[in-house]
Amino acid sequence: MANNFPLIISKHLWLDQLCLSFFISVSVLLIIPVLLILFTRNANKRSSSSSGRKSLNLPPSPPRLPVIGNLHQLGKFPHRSLRALSEKYGPLMLLHLGQAAPTLVVSSPDLVKEIAKNHDTTFSNRPQTTATDILFYGGKDMAFSPYGESWRQARRICAVQLLCLKRVQSFQSIREEEVTKMVERLRKASLNIGDSTNSVNLSEILISTSNNIVSRCVLGENYDTEEGGGSRLGELGRKALVQFLAFSVADFFPSLRWIDVLRGFIASLKSTSRALDAIYSEVIEEHKAIFTSSPKDFVDILLQLQKDHSMVNFELTNIHIKAIIQDMLVGGIETTSTLMEWLMSELMNNPRVMKRAQEEVRRVVGEKAMVEINDIHRMDYLKCVIREALRLHPPGTLLIPRETSRSVEIRGYHIPAGTKVLVNAWAIHRHPDFWDEPEEFIPERFENSPVDFKSQECFELIPFGFGRRQCPGIAFGVTSTEYVIANLLYWFDWKLPT
Repeated sequence: MANNFPLIISKHLWLDQLCLSFFISVSVLLIIPVLLILFTRNANKRSSSSSGRKSLNLPPSPPRLPVIGNLHQLGKFPHRSLRALSEKYGPLMLLHLGQAAPTLVVSSPDLVKEIAKNHDTTFSNRPQTTATDILFYGGKDMAFSPYGESWRQARRICAVQLLCLKRVQSFQSIREEEVTKMVERLRKASLNIGDSTNSVNLSEILISTSNNIVSRCVLGENYDTEEGGGSRLGELGRKALVQFLAFSVADFFPSLRWIDVLRGFIASLKSTSRALDAIYSEVIEEHKAIFTSSPKDFVDILLQLQKDHSMVNFELTNIHIKAIIQDMLVGGIETTSTLMEWLMSELMNNPRVMKRAQEEVRRVVGEKAMVEINDIHRMDYLKCVIREALRLHPPGTLLIPRETSRSVEIRGYHIPAGTKVLVNAWAIHRHPDFWDEPEEFIPERFENSPVDFKSQECFELIPFGFGRRQCPGIAFGVTSTEYVIANLLYWFDWKLPT
């Protein structure tokens, strides 16, 4: 049953792209002379407004430099730098990043709980950025849409029509087909390796499998091949994600937007957006040409909702459909494959955990020819392993930024309206007051534990966000992860390359 071969894993958290780009861009900004002109022009304005703020009890803030504020303190890995700053200045900390609105950094579960329970509506807005405006159709999607009626309608469509448990279960045949292809690909690779020092790049295989599952569920087609521009779509999706995470001068220095234009960043965003839009337009037209009352994928469902106006309370245009598709593809593929990479990496480095998880999977499945979805429900330890992987390696170390819609008071501190909010999930998942041995990979901590990322009452574990802005795709992503990992453990024995 089991093939034994070495493994190469490229643990590339998608945030690393942001970290490196951010660090380099900030370094460049430090030497742009024009910022000094900006500082001089705004000095009087800041001086006149500071007297009004002195009467307000704002959260503690690290000392900042002229012009750039606290940008230089973010470093190469912002989630780590922000945790270090929070340990010094407190779990509720105010930063001043360039000339943009102040940024509130939240780094403890109890503060997240207070926000979720008492101020969730106030903290449910999204700040609009250069990348989201261009890549996500001006915020007409669900993930980046400003809080309001348009967002509520998009959220309802995604939660009720696209990502509900019943719909997720209906795509099981797609998961089975794609995982079967993955297992066959790995089996052939293992036969070619033999006793040599060659390795299998599991990262590439996991990305491909995740891409195929999401693409088929969303668009109805397998986009891992050259036919129909499939590989082009995957390439564009990854490019869009990198651009979304890249540093934009305009987001921190609005009056210097011309720098983004000059360095070609705006043109690059628009080029990617046009290319993706063209593919989505073609997909929509193809689906309309063969439209049936029995939807097979997300595009079918969205077109059915567009046709039947009684099912939605607003006009669902093709732009809305494209924006929602963009959410599903850009957000769903990379986060799932990244989680699976980290999970397998942790298992490689923790043989005791690997052995126990593998024994459970093989005991539950027995001698059957395939892993069945009902088998997954009986794999309690595997679920603990996945929760622990999400704790140590949340797909987004910093949750998607929020923005306060009005001023609010938390713990005696005044939070102004329009404040950008960063929740440091990575730091919260490692908070020593809530986790024993927080840096260690110990799945047993979740046995008989009420802490679960699906709960709206547990704020120690928030890899998918919380409150109204919690990701509605939890069931979709976790179901795929459970099924892929169960098959990897059932069919193969794993070890790191030597």
